[in-house]
Amino acid sequence: MDYLSGKNILVTGASRGIGASIARELSERGAHVIAQYNTSATGAEEATATAHDRLLVSADFSDPAAAAQLWETAVNWRGRVDAVVCNAAVMPEVEFDAPVDEWNAAWDLALQVNTRAPSDLTRLATQHHLENGGGVIVGISSWAAQRGASSSRLVGYSASKAAYAAMLKTVARAYAADNVLAYLIAPGVVQTEMSETAARSSGGVDRITQSLAMKEWVPPTDIATLVGMLCEGRLRHLTGATLDVNGASYVR
Repeated sequence: MDYLSGKNILVTGASRGIGASIARELSERGAHVIAQYNTSATGAEEATATAHDRLLVSADFSDPAAAAQLWETAVNWRGRVDAVVCNAAVMPEVEFDAPVDEWNAAWDLALQVNTRAPSDLTRLATQHHLENGGGVIVGISSWAAQRGASSSRLVGYSASKAAYAAMLKTVARAYAADNVLAYLIAPGVVQTEMSETAARSSGGVDRITQSLAMKEWVPPTDIATLVGMLCEGRLRHLTGATLDVNGASYVR
């Protein structure tokens, strides 16, 4: 028996990287997947090719109304959402001495996509779970939310990730008794296009690789496997936990 079979699960940022790997894992395990994407419908379609049923939804989280519209579409599809995986993110770079307009634009984008959009989805999911006997929320964060980014150009990214992490932990504490299970995954350096871009701002791919305890980047499938376990809803007393996935490079 697969505990994900027949569950309705929403995954944001499902067209590439970690999100595509998560969508693929859930699909292969029998879940009904709502796959949100922004730029690549093809990527989301490929990631959910084995799903028993799927819904591909285009949503641009830089639009403040997009998260609520996505949620309404997801719920209307099958009447219930059992789990939500908030994965979509952006990593805008800005120098500390950049013109104020550039500084503000980078911060506005990071806070909207990485904080407000997942927080809006988490709020709506929490309300939905409270009305339906419980459910799961998984937030994909970053070790930068705990230790800061390796480059000052990514200050908006690390700060926006930390803000959502605090929001999700608050949800976990407030609604644990109501079976609303909320988990935070904090990956280290994952083998994705976004991480490669960040590495170029922090000394290059080889330098980053050599700084890691395992001398290798985290494969997205490691994150996907963990998300699948959490979405089963059986690890109830793990709710509120921040789960580090970094190959022992950041132990706390």
